[in-house]
Amino acid sequence: MTPTNSAEQALDEALALVSRVPEGGAGDRSGPAGGGGTGAHRATGWQRARDTAARAGNGVRPRTHRVPLAAALGEVLAAPLDALTDLPSFDTSAMDGWAVAGPGPWSVRAGGGVLAGSERPEPLTDGEAVRIATGARIPADATAVIRSEHCREAGAQLFADRPVLTGQDIRPRGQECRSGDLLLPAGSLVTPAVLGLAAAAGYDELTTRPRPRVEILVLGDELLTEGLPHEGLVRDALSPMLGPWIDRLGAEVIGTRRLGDDPAGAAALLEAVTTSTADVLVTTGGTAAGPVDHVHPVLREAGAELLVDGVAVRPGHPMLLARVGAGTPEGSAVRHVVGLPGNPLAAVSGLLTLAEPLLRALAGRRRRPRYTAPVQGDVPGHPYDTRLVPVLLSDEHAVPLRYHGPAMLRGVAAADALAVVPPKGARSGQELEILDLPWASGGCFT
Repeated sequence: MTPTNSAEQALDEALALVSRVPEGGAGDRSGPAGGGGTGAHRATGWQRARDTAARAGNGVRPRTHRVPLAAALGEVLAAPLDALTDLPSFDTSAMDGWAVAGPGPWSVRAGGGVLAGSERPEPLTDGEAVRIATGARIPADATAVIRSEHCREAGAQLFADRPVLTGQDIRPRGQECRSGDLLLPAGSLVTPAVLGLAAAAGYDELTTRPRPRVEILVLGDELLTEGLPHEGLVRDALSPMLGPWIDRLGAEVIGTRRLGDDPAGAAALLEAVTTSTADVLVTTGGTAAGPVDHVHPVLREAGAELLVDGVAVRPGHPMLLARVGAGTPEGSAVRHVVGLPGNPLAAVSGLLTLAEPLLRALAGRRRRPRYTAPVQGDVPGHPYDTRLVPVLLSDEHAVPLRYHGPAMLRGVAAADALAVVPPKGARSGQELEILDLPWASGGCFT
C-alpha cells in the first residue's frame, strides 16, 4: 500500500529508521523477569512468541466440569461423546404419507393414522396401508412408505403413481449410530450442532473444560472514563474493547479494574498477580521501562518467569507473557500474565499474538488453521520486525487500510483481519498470512 497522506508517510519512514537487535543477535538480556545483564533487548520472533503462548497454555493441567447442555456452548468436550442409544432408536417414517405392506394396491386401514410420538401402532397385514406422519414409528411388517404426493386414494383403496421400492422413505433403527458408537472425540468444540446431537443422543449434561477465567487490569493515570479528551488526558479505549474481545476468544472475563501509576497502583498490581482467582491476568500499559512502568518490577517481586519479554512485531513490541506459580500439588496454581502495550492498536497486536493462542490452549481448543491471501498494493515493512496491518478481505485480495498507527483504532474497527507483513515489507500480490478478527470469523458461541 502506498501512503496517501503525510502522516502515514511519516509513520512508514519512522518504521524504516527504527533499528533493534533481532532475535539471535547480540546483546541478550538475562535474569529473572528480564532483569539484570547489559546490552540491547532481544525481542522474540513473532511466530515463536505465538508458539510459546500456545505451549504455555497446553502445559497447564486442564480443569473439567459437568454442566447442563446450554451451559456447555462454546466450551470443549473433556470426554468423548458416545452414543447412549441407537439413533434413531426405532424405525421411523422419513416422510408424511402412507405406510404399506406388500405390493399394491392397498386397502386403507379405517380410523386415524400413525402420528409422531404415539404409542406403538398395530402391525400391518399384507396389502394394507395406513396414513403416517414424518417421525412416526413404522408399524411392524410395513415394507415401505409412500409420500403423499406419490399416491392417490380411490374409495377404500390406495394406488401408487410410481414404482414402490422396499424400504423407501423408512429410517431404519441405528441408521445414524449404534449404542456405544463414538459420536465426537474429546477436544471437540461444543457448537449449536453438537448440542443438538447430544440432546438427540439422550444427554442432559456434558463434561467439558470450562472457559479460562480472565481479569483485566487497565493501568494509567491519564485515562478518562467519559467525556472528551482534554488537558493531556485521553479516553480509556481499552476497557470497553478488551472485555468483549476476550469473551469472543472463548474466555470468561471475571472483572475489569483500573489501577493508577502510583505506588498504590503497583501494590494492587502485585496483589492481583499473586492472589487473583483468574487463570490469566491481562494488563495494559506499563510494560516498557519508563519511570511509572510497574509491570516488570512487580513480576520480579512476584517471582514470575518471563516466557516472552518483547516481540519483534509492530505495533506492540513491548508485550510480554509471564507465568506465576508452580502448578504442582505442593505449589501454587499456575497463573499467566499477558502484558499488553497501552496504545490501542498495539494492545490488539498483543491480543492476537499472545492472548489468543494462550487462551485457546487453556480452553482446549485447537489452533486456527493458517491461511494466506494476496495483498493488494505494496506494503512497507520494518527492517527487522513483523508488522500487523488491518485489512479488508475481498473475494480476491487483502486490502490494507489506513490509520494503522499504534494509537489508532480507526483502521482495525473497519477491518476483517490483520495481515502479517514480513520484515522489509511485501509487494503487491504477495501471499500474506491472515489473522481473522474474532467477530469477522464467527468467534465463539458465547
